[in-house]
Amino acid sequence: MTKVLDIISAIARFYMAYVWIHAGIAKLGKHMEMTQAITAYKIFTQEWSSYLAQLIGPLEIAGGVLLLLGLFLRASSKVGAVVLVLFMIGIGQAWARGLAIDCGCFNVTGLNDAQTMDYIKTLLRDAGYLILTIWTIRRPFKKFAVYA
Repeated sequence: MTKVLDIISAIARFYMAYVWIHAGIAKLGKHMEMTQAITAYKIFTQEWSSYLAQLIGPLEIAGGVLLLLGLFLRASSKVGAVVLVLFMIGIGQAWARGLAIDCGCFNVTGLNDAQTMDYIKTLLRDAGYLILTIWTIRRPFKKFAVYA
């Protein structure tokens, strides 16, 4: 049974590392598109959206690298869980308000009504990511970890 739990833990850790790194890389060099995507949520001002657009990609990459290398697994996963919950709240409020937006998650293309996200699919995907992240908090895979 321990072997199965170790496999699940490894999948959770390394898959979420991939998710964060992939999402962050998709945002690099797309400041305008990210600013538009964040502004579309109608939570932040244009100025704050621009500031967040500069930070989100590199921070996602950093979080993914921490998971990949096994640095502060529980702490970095806790931060990841908070970020996922905040993303889900942002998406949920946009859906509740009837906003047609692109989440700006993995394929940042700017505002385009034809690319409005599927809210249910996106929230379910993020819930799955949250489950994997919580698993890593509860039972981190420490093998190949620099400092767990």
